[in-house]
Amino acid sequence: MQGNPQRRGFARVLLDLLYPRSCAGCGGDAGDGTGHLCWTCRSRLPVLDGAMCAKCGDPVDGVPGCVYRCTWCQREEPAFDLARSALRFRGPVKAAIHEMKYRGALQVASEWLPWMLACLRVHCPDASFDSVLPVPMHARRERERSYNQARLLAAGVARALSLPMDPAAIVRARETGTQTHLTVAERRLNVFDAFRVQDSGRVRARRVLLIDDVMTTGATVNECARVLKDAGAASVHVLTVARG
Repeated sequence: MQGNPQRRGFARVLLDLLYPRSCAGCGGDAGDGTGHLCWTCRSRLPVLDGAMCAKCGDPVDGVPGCVYRCTWCQREEPAFDLARSALRFRGPVKAAIHEMKYRGALQVASEWLPWMLACLRVHCPDASFDSVLPVPMHARRERERSYNQARLLAAGVARALSLPMDPAAIVRARETGTQTHLTVAERRLNVFDAFRVQDSGRVRARRVLLIDDVMTTGATVNECARVLKDAGAASVHVLTVARG
């Protein structure tokens, strides 16, 4: 069946009849596609393609007319070299990521891969990488959840780019509370010294592509980048599905 498109198509139809796919964005029928978002939600995906901070990718209304840096990147140089996100964290993107992140809808991870790759090729066309690293989850929390959504996304990106993924290169050394209701300063303090590179030889002189699902203020990825740079990483680029 693997080499026969007609039989693969028949198998998908049969599976949809037995186990109908619901849309991760709106909860309705996923429709006749092969993914996990209905066509309406796909048409409403908010692509992040306008003016943005040249460093962290934070979107800005209007056209600055020059190379623009947001207030935070002007105030303190980020540890990462560049950060970019494919979509805005709103509407069907927010709903589908929450399904993946909190309700075990692991199949949704495949929806984001084409968007992430397109974002990388548009915004980092000349960048080269040696390895792909996911933002780590604390071991206890990962045992409770049984997966790390950043690792799922990183695995897909690594396969597509034919690069090694090293999920153990950086670990979360201590648990941190949720960042949801914290200010920017509180978020930075919350994650400070929360990550650790246990073997610097795994990152030294390497060009790292760091993967996460959502970037809001950038506190988490910036702290990861700082630790990686302190361990000798040559560069750290950040790629996420969405920007909050």
